[in-house]
Amino acid sequence: MLACDTGAIYMGQMTKLSVSPTNDLELFGDAFNSSPIGVAVETLEGQPLYVNPALCAMLAFSEAELKNKHCQDFSPAEDAEKDWELFERLRAGSIDNYQLEKRYIRRDGSLLWGRLSVSLLSGQASPLVLAMIEDITEKKKAQDALREQAALLQSREELLRIFVKSAPAGVAMFDREMRYLQVSDRWCTDYSLDSSQILGRSQYELFPDLPERWKEAHRRGLAGETLREDEDRWDREDGTKWLRWEVRPWWNLDEVPGGILLFAEDITQRIQMQEALSDVARKLVEAQEKERARIARELHDDINQRLGLVSMGMEQLLANPSEVEHRGLELRKQIDDISADVQALASDLHPPKLEYLGAVAGLRSWTKEFAQRQSLEVDFTADVRGSLPPEIGATFFRVLQEALQNTVKHSGGKRVDVQLREDSKALYLVVKDSGKGFDVEAASLGRGLGLTSMRERVRLVNGTIHIDSKSNEGTAIEVRVAREA
Repeated sequence: MLACDTGAIYMGQMTKLSVSPTNDLELFGDAFNSSPIGVAVETLEGQPLYVNPALCAMLAFSEAELKNKHCQDFSPAEDAEKDWELFERLRAGSIDNYQLEKRYIRRDGSLLWGRLSVSLLSGQASPLVLAMIEDITEKKKAQDALREQAALLQSREELLRIFVKSAPAGVAMFDREMRYLQVSDRWCTDYSLDSSQILGRSQYELFPDLPERWKEAHRRGLAGETLREDEDRWDREDGTKWLRWEVRPWWNLDEVPGGILLFAEDITQRIQMQEALSDVARKLVEAQEKERARIARELHDDINQRLGLVSMGMEQLLANPSEVEHRGLELRKQIDDISADVQALASDLHPPKLEYLGAVAGLRSWTKEFAQRQSLEVDFTADVRGSLPPEIGATFFRVLQEALQNTVKHSGGKRVDVQLREDSKALYLVVKDSGKGFDVEAASLGRGLGLTSMRERVRLVNGTIHIDSKSNEGTAIEVRVAREA
C-alpha cells in the first residue's frame, strides 16, 4: 500500500479540483518536494493521485508510473489483503490516523521496509488518503541486528559495546546507574556529544530536563522490560523535539539486567512536515467546498433566477399571444444571454477551446471573451510558430486566468498586455497590467493562494516565474518554460 505529490491540492493533476486560493501552500510546496520522506495522496479506492520526488526515488519509478499503478502493486502478495482492509476501515470512518511498518516492492523486485503514516482527509464531498512513507530499511536492519546481537551477546558485555559503537542508528548502552558505557557515532551526532567526554557520566546529568515518564521507562527496562514509543514529545528550552525510542535490557551472566540499551531517533522534522501537510490538505478540501458553494450560488442566484424570469415571460406570452413578435424577441435575447453566461462559467472551469483550437488560439479566444465580460482592454499578441504542448498550454492558461482575475478584482487597471512568444531555448508568457500594483513579498506570505498556485503550476512543467510589481506602476508576470532538449 502506498497509502498516502500542495493549491487546488495544486500539484500534478490537482488543477481539476477547481478551488479558490487558500493559505500556507508555498511552505508546503518547498517541504513537499525537498522532503526525504515519501508522500502520496490516494483515493479511497487505493489509486495514487499525487506523489513527491522522494517516493519516486524510494520505489525507483517515475511520477507518471506511480500514478498509473494501484497501491497494491507495491505490496508483496501476502500483505495486499491487509492493505485493502486498511482502506476498508478508512472508507468506513473507523480510523483517522494510523501507523504501521510494512514492506514495499521496488522496480527491480527488491523489498524495502517503510514506516507508513496514514491520515484520512475528510471533506464534505471528496475524502482523500494522505500518507507519509519513510524508508526504514537500514533502521529495520539495525533494529533487527540489535535484537539479534543483544540475544547473542547477553553475557559478552565487551562485544556488545563494540556492536553499539558501530551501529548505524542512534544507540547508547547504560549500566544500572544510567551511566554511559558506550554510544554509537550516530547518537553523538544527533545530540552533539563527544563520546570521549560522556562515557562514565550519567544520562540525567547530561540531560537534566528528561521527562519523568522516560526515567520510569529506564527503571522498567532495568527491571527486565522492553518498551518502545513510536512518537514521543520532548519539550525543551530550545524547542519541542519528537523522538522514536526503544528501551531494551542487556543481561549479565547471572541473568540479571546489567543495564539498558536505548535506541532513539529524532523524528521532529517528519512530525512537523506531517502536521503541515495535514493542515494544508485540510484547507485545500475546505477551499474545494467553498469553490463548489460559489458555483452553486452563481447558478442559483443568477442563472436560476433569470431562467425563472424567462419562464414567467413565457406564461405571459401564452396568456397574450398578440405580443408574440415583441415578447418573443425579448425572451430569445434573455435565453441567449443566459446561455453565454453558462458557457463562460464552464469555460473558466475547463476551457474546451484549448483542446479544440489549440493552446494559442484557445488562449486568444478565452482572453477576448473575458475582456468583453469584464469591460477590460486586453492586447493579446502571439509570436509562436508551432503548437504548444498541452501541459504547457494548460499552465499558461491558468496563470493568465489568475492574472486577469487579479487585475479585475484588485489592481483597478483597465488595460492589460498579454504576450506569447518563443526563442530557440524557451516559451514565454508575459502579462502586464496598468493597475495600482502590490507588495509581492507580503502577498506571498498572506492568506491568498493565487501566487503560490501560479508558482506551483509553473514548477510542474519545469518552468520559472518572475513577478514584478510596483505601487501605482502596475504588475508584470513573466513565465518561462524551457524547450525539451
